[in-house]
Amino acid sequence: MDLREQSVSTAIRVTKLGKRVRLPESELCILEDVSFSLNRGETAAIVGASGSGKSTLLSLMAGLDTPSEGGVDILGTALNALDEDGRAKLRGASVGFVFQNFQLLPALTALENVMLPLELSGHADPESAARDILGKVGLAERLQHYPRQLSGGEQQRVAIARAFVVDPAVLFADEPTGNLDTDTGRAIADLLFELNATRGTTLVLVTHDERLAARCQRQLRLNAGRLLA
Repeated sequence: MDLREQSVSTAIRVTKLGKRVRLPESELCILEDVSFSLNRGETAAIVGASGSGKSTLLSLMAGLDTPSEGGVDILGTALNALDEDGRAKLRGASVGFVFQNFQLLPALTALENVMLPLELSGHADPESAARDILGKVGLAERLQHYPRQLSGGEQQRVAIARAFVVDPAVLFADEPTGNLDTDTGRAIADLLFELNATRGTTLVLVTHDERLAARCQRQLRLNAGRLLA
């Protein structure tokens, strides 16, 4: 996305979002009455203690899970109005997701892992695009390596390249530095913010790292499933 095309229009709107899970003898409230909005190109960190609902909120925002109440709009589209295929299509076109445990396919090389979403979307030249983004994340010499042959930091770079290669308008990242040592984690964070700045991608992180959260323009703090003012 060209930064000149950015506007202050809303990228994400979360309205009275709730998530409950039924247990054998009770009901567990994970999220309750969460509302906020984020502008295009904005960076935000979702923070809070373990069990406060951070990863659940991220999954609901990305359309990977469905809420019990309320809704999420991404780029003007209400996720509640889409079926599972519709949500998958929206993610494929406009949303990237970086998982804490990378979720690379072990039988594919770094290059093939990054090419995969482009091939699924019918991209005209997936290999060139994948080579380009892997070069940008510093892995031009590791294209033919399999995940097991890469360090944790390198695997996370492949995961970030795979998320960014489709040029998403919104990128969600769940503890993107959580499994990495301090220096590698800092380098990965630098990479995320650099790609946010150069591509204008709205970046939403879940993190326990207050220093990483402080680098974001917004901090959304959850406590026992509720968003603090």
